[in-house]
Amino acid sequence: MTTDAVMPALLSCEELGELQFAARCLEGDSFASRAANLLGRQVEALGRALPSSARQAVARATESALKIALRFALRTIDKKSPAKAAKGLHKAAAAASGAVGGAFGFASTAIELPISTTILLRSIAEIAREEGEDLSRPEAALACIEVFALGGQAAGEAAIEGSYFVVRGALAKSVGESARFIAQRGLVDETAPILVRLVSQIAARFGVVVSEKLAAQAVPVLGAIGGAAVNVAFAEHFQTLARGHFIVRRLERVHGTDVVQFEYRRLRNQI
Repeated sequence: MTTDAVMPALLSCEELGELQFAARCLEGDSFASRAANLLGRQVEALGRALPSSARQAVARATESALKIALRFALRTIDKKSPAKAAKGLHKAAAAASGAVGGAFGFASTAIELPISTTILLRSIAEIAREEGEDLSRPEAALACIEVFALGGQAAGEAAIEGSYFVVRGALAKSVGESARFIAQRGLVDETAPILVRLVSQIAARFGVVVSEKLAAQAVPVLGAIGGAAVNVAFAEHFQTLARGHFIVRRLERVHGTDVVQFEYRRLRNQI
């Protein structure tokens, strides 16, 4: 008699369908693939080809943008706003900020990135709310910021199949400690080591996608029009990740992490 663990199926057929959709959202096309489909295959290698000085500037801009987004998330999210996520409005606003990046190039990153990141965060937060998150809880607000880590691999990290739960596991300690810190003290000191560590972990992954976005916007033929199109794709990419992320979290609140993770991995292999 074998002792292989077989977890009972506790999710309904409808919930299993939702979880499979979430897996497609989270394990689907990367932003680089989206950009390549939009602009041509050569874009896929451009982000990796950025010079060291440019990558360092992206890292600084990314951390700065995430710090602003974190402060904004915890201070200005309106818990009474309608549950329906206004994705179209946010994509239009993201396109407008992307036009700035396309027209003025890499030099505009420090200005454009905090704007587009904050705009996108509001869209992510509305998706979270639509999936039943209570954004008055620091842990839920931090889950919105966590979405920015789901889109790219940290430097030197090998590709991992089904990396969604791997990324969440890597961030779990920092997210939990930061949520407790904020619950106890509020966001009174953004330089607190615990918050700096969380932002740095997320920025390492978010910066990969930002580099790919900047490389795509730098294609000379495209200019401002291309910058807008790239930022729409950028927004759609993270909105898709957010939808999958918060479906998983909603199901976890009902069935627990172990059951959902087991079924997720099973369904992921069927995609």
